Amino acid sequence: MMVKAYKEAGGEDVFSDSEVAHVVLERDNVLGSHEVEGLEVNIKKREKGRVQVEIDVKSGKVIKNPVHMCFGVLPEKGLQVIDMEVNVGQGAEIEVMADCIFPNASEVKHIMEAEINLAENSKYTYRENHYHGEGGGVEVQAEAEIKAEPGSYFYSVFSLLKGRAGKISFDYQADLAEHSTLEMLARIRGNSEDEITIREAGVLRGAGARGILDSKIALQDKASGEILNELTACAPGAQGHVDCTEVIKDEATARAVPIVNVEHPEAKITHEAAIGSVDDAKLQSLMSRGLNEEEATEVIVQGMLKG
Repeated sequence: MMVKAYKEAGGEDVFSDSEVAHVVLERDNVLGSHEVEGLEVNIKKREKGRVQVEIDVKSGKVIKNPVHMCFGVLPEKGLQVIDMEVNVGQGAEIEVMADCIFPNASEVKHIMEAEINLAENSKYTYRENHYHGEGGGVEVQAEAEIKAEPGSYFYSVFSLLKGRAGKISFDYQADLAEHSTLEMLARIRGNSEDEITIREAGVLRGAGARGILDSKIALQDKASGEILNELTACAPGAQGHVDCTEVIKDEATARAVPIVNVEHPEAKITHEAAIGSVDDAKLQSLMSRGLNEEEATEVIVQGMLKG
């Protein structure tokens, strides 16, 4: 049933491919797990609703295909708590595609607590896509602690573009050594009475470390959104950028707080924040091509969220 729901949400049919590693969890039920060479996945059930997932990529190993993870709660009510630990060895590379599915939720809570450790010159890419139903009964709480050793690269994107967001709150904190790179992106759409709170923070502790925090939210009806992104540069050559963008319509409300801290004269961080309706010039341009206002607004919003 979980894989069926995943496919109905537009997911790829990868779970029968022996060259693709995967994990499938419905609440605390492990429905499937498959490893490939260079990758170890250990799953342990804890108390009711809670699962521990450990992912280890061996030093020097490059996992050729994206690792697919499917998490979710299929009934209307339920709890899913995932404690995740990821260790990427020296010079290793992995990409994870995580799909979180809550199609029928009226009272569902999904909690993710992650610890991610990147060894020297390693690379970790994490793409998290959420598929929610129209009921708005999902509460998502996500926390992550990321430690990036010299020369490593961390990239994450959180995406929810369809269905009711419900209540979303996540807090990611990263610490970067010299010449490591951090990119954290969020793309979320909220409507009705959805509540969205994003906090992403990075400390560019080492020389030449680089970081980008880029959050974009589109809100309508009575939805609310808050972006609290913070970047700190502590060493020579450390550079970063914080971008907070929120588009609102109807009675939606938004708040953006980009914080930049520079603690070395040879470091630099820039920031940009914007809250408002869609750009009028773009709107008029699209309407001149035959779209009505609602259709033109949708095109602009989709372009922003996919950017």
